Amino acid sequence: MGANNFYSLDGPLDSMPGSRQMRIANLSGFGPMVRRLGADPVSLLERHGIDPLSMRDPEHFIDCQSFVDLFEYCSTALNNPLFGLQLAQQQDPDVFGCVAALCRAASTVREAVSSFIEFIPVTHAPDVILQLVEGSETAEIRWSVGTDLGLNKQANYQAALLDVKLLRLIGGSAFRPSYVNLAVDASRREVAELERQLGCRFNTRAPQSAIAFPVQILDQPVPSANRLVFKLLGGYLEQVKHAARTSIQQRVDDYVRGSLSSGNCTIERCAGKLGMSVRTLQAHLGDAGLNFSDMLEKQRVDAARAYLDQAQLSLDDVAAMLGYAEQSSFGRAFKRWTGLTPKQYRQTTRDGTTLANGLGRRNDMP
Repeated sequence: MGANNFYSLDGPLDSMPGSRQMRIANLSGFGPMVRRLGADPVSLLERHGIDPLSMRDPEHFIDCQSFVDLFEYCSTALNNPLFGLQLAQQQDPDVFGCVAALCRAASTVREAVSSFIEFIPVTHAPDVILQLVEGSETAEIRWSVGTDLGLNKQANYQAALLDVKLLRLIGGSAFRPSYVNLAVDASRREVAELERQLGCRFNTRAPQSAIAFPVQILDQPVPSANRLVFKLLGGYLEQVKHAARTSIQQRVDDYVRGSLSSGNCTIERCAGKLGMSVRTLQAHLGDAGLNFSDMLEKQRVDAARAYLDQAQLSLDDVAAMLGYAEQSSFGRAFKRWTGLTPKQYRQTTRDGTTLANGLGRRNDMP
């Protein structure tokens, strides 16, 4: 640990979404709402290539095009021109995950908005482009998507209301947006409902999607500010951002590292997490001369060594942190990897003895 660091991380604790992906948390509440509208959410999800079981994990990633097409289809098939807006009514800013927590902990609205703009593309949807534009009296949060998704009216309705909800959360109960612009066509009836939900004037067919508010609000304190939480969470997100985990190998490594302790770290779950089929993931890894089993084992070996070097951790603790139900199973695996039992490894490293007899044989593990 460096002298200037309060804590350190080897890398992201979990995989982040890749290009044209987004967190499935944006679909929270989808099932109950669709059932209330008289439709079957499972068939709708499957129709658009989204595994219904993945809805259980808010950190799962889905294809952005599938998400947009699902919303547009639901709007048409269910005769609901404000489908995206109505889903957002059932949701809260925690849809944005740890970024929402970071914004709540910020000292000022400006700091919260800046954090939102900086980290949403890192953890939630990489193709979203956000910017803060300040005028003499009005500030705007503008957004667009850096890829062509076709008609995405309903996704924009959802985004507008969720962003306004986040601003209300950090700006306090008195926060009121000045106006919302969206590059969509909307009927008078839709506009009236949008203005009621957003609490401000709504402008259609705008050249740029934006939420506006008085610029002085940026310097207001956030009611839920927590400097320690902000520094800790912000520090982690900075590491995630700078790590730029973009290759399949890196993203698989990140997934494994974050899932070891679950005891259910499988290629099927990894593929689902990365928004691709098992066959596609295997093909990507094969092109790089890799396979999932070897990558999983290497992560376990590295983690086991690091944990065993921490004297305060019992062998039961280490086994559990690596996803083993029993210490004996971990012991057998560790001896297979290194030629030593966990106890022998600890004794050897404590004595400062070279581990060439067993450990060296695994140092070239792929």
